[in-house]
Amino acid sequence: MPSFFPLAWALVFLPWVGALLLVAMPRERPAAIANIAVSAAGFILSLFLLGHPGGSQGWTHVDALNVPLVVLSFLIGLTTAVFSLGAVAAERFDALRLRAYHVAFQVFMGAQALALLADNMGVMWVAIEIATLASVLIVAVHGTPPAIEAAWKLFILCGVGIALALFGTIILYLAAQPFVGHGDSGLSWTVLHGLAERCDPGVLNLAFVFLLVGYGTKAGLVPLHSWLPDAEAEGPIAISAVLSGLLLNAALHAVLRAKAIVGAHPGTIAPGPFLVAFGLASLLLAAFALWRRRDARRFFAWSSIEHMGLAALAFGLGGATANLAGLLHMLGHSLCKSAVFFGVGHAAQLKGSQKTADIGGLVVSHPELGWALAIGIAAVAGLPPFALFASEFLLLTEAAATRWWLIAPLGIGLLVAAAAKIHTLQALCLGDPTPDAAEAPPAWTERTTLGPIWVHLGLALMLGAALPAPLAALLAAAARIPG
Repeated sequence: MPSFFPLAWALVFLPWVGALLLVAMPRERPAAIANIAVSAAGFILSLFLLGHPGGSQGWTHVDALNVPLVVLSFLIGLTTAVFSLGAVAAERFDALRLRAYHVAFQVFMGAQALALLADNMGVMWVAIEIATLASVLIVAVHGTPPAIEAAWKLFILCGVGIALALFGTIILYLAAQPFVGHGDSGLSWTVLHGLAERCDPGVLNLAFVFLLVGYGTKAGLVPLHSWLPDAEAEGPIAISAVLSGLLLNAALHAVLRAKAIVGAHPGTIAPGPFLVAFGLASLLLAAFALWRRRDARRFFAWSSIEHMGLAALAFGLGGATANLAGLLHMLGHSLCKSAVFFGVGHAAQLKGSQKTADIGGLVVSHPELGWALAIGIAAVAGLPPFALFASEFLLLTEAAATRWWLIAPLGIGLLVAAAAKIHTLQALCLGDPTPDAAEAPPAWTERTTLGPIWVHLGLALMLGAALPAPLAALLAAAARIPG
């Protein structure tokens, strides 16, 4: 048995065991510290994936595509747990809701790891469904009417998406059944990718349509995207970071696995144009919708729709350069957007409101937070030298070389979205400061916010300006997998 096999399952079950321990911890601070400890152990364990060879064993698969996403997931899980140490106090959870929050968080982390590491497409579907149900619980944990409505919308729309993805998975299994018979091998991504050329192309086409629409819903792609702004605006502050930084990546990763299978058959309809269409629609709709958002968390949730559209568009173009741009965009977006949500969330607690008009002049009133948030928003806007600038530059150059007609809509979308973010940066961070809330969080909570923000922005700067050679080689290898 290869050494990475037990490690892969350890990454799945460690958070779930941690969730069982957190059930018995009703006190706020010990539970938050235990949550950090479990998350730190998961992150350290995930680093060992970097030294293991790829391959499949049983229901797990490790390769260049999922390793950076797994490590990134556990890193964001750790920084979100650190942020939660200060943020949870302001959420005013009772003992039951506190337990539900921490337990659902660790259940989500284990399901996220399983979704990324699964070789079996059915197990991947189950993992994403578990992550969705955990997200629903976290979004609804406050029990307020807006939170319940947001959780219900998340459950219904993503439930529709996951049902379509299940149907697509079944069709994919039926396409392979004549060659592998009954059993798990008909759902193995490795097996399906190897025998795709022998499968019926029409059945593969049908499977991909359902998988793209189903998992595209979970990735926040237009038109089934409307759950995302509500979920990220109404749930606890930390859920915004994990939804944008983790769940969306897992769903898009599933689409890439399906794309690799379907694209391996020369007789199928090219899956790339479908991704380009969904990506371009998401980019343009989100770019113009940003100008109408007055809620800061809802604004950056729409920005997540825009960035997932850009990543989908890059993967739709295909090829080594475009796929590299898509992967770099996924990594950079997760780091930068979660950093922004940490800053916006803490600012909302300080001001007692998450309306953009109520959060102003942070550079004057809270200079450390204000400058960190301003730099984070600039990074999300795609300004140099951060990762999103590098990925968008790669995407634009590849589009100019291979799809010249994309330059106009792509350029318009990027410029309109960037201008909206700079406008929001000015509104949140510059100008006259707004008054703090009467019950602002303690001063020490700013440290648990600034630490995660600067860690994320430092890594995003490294990805954009000085990508280490081993990581560059890993991403180059990953770029060859989706086709």
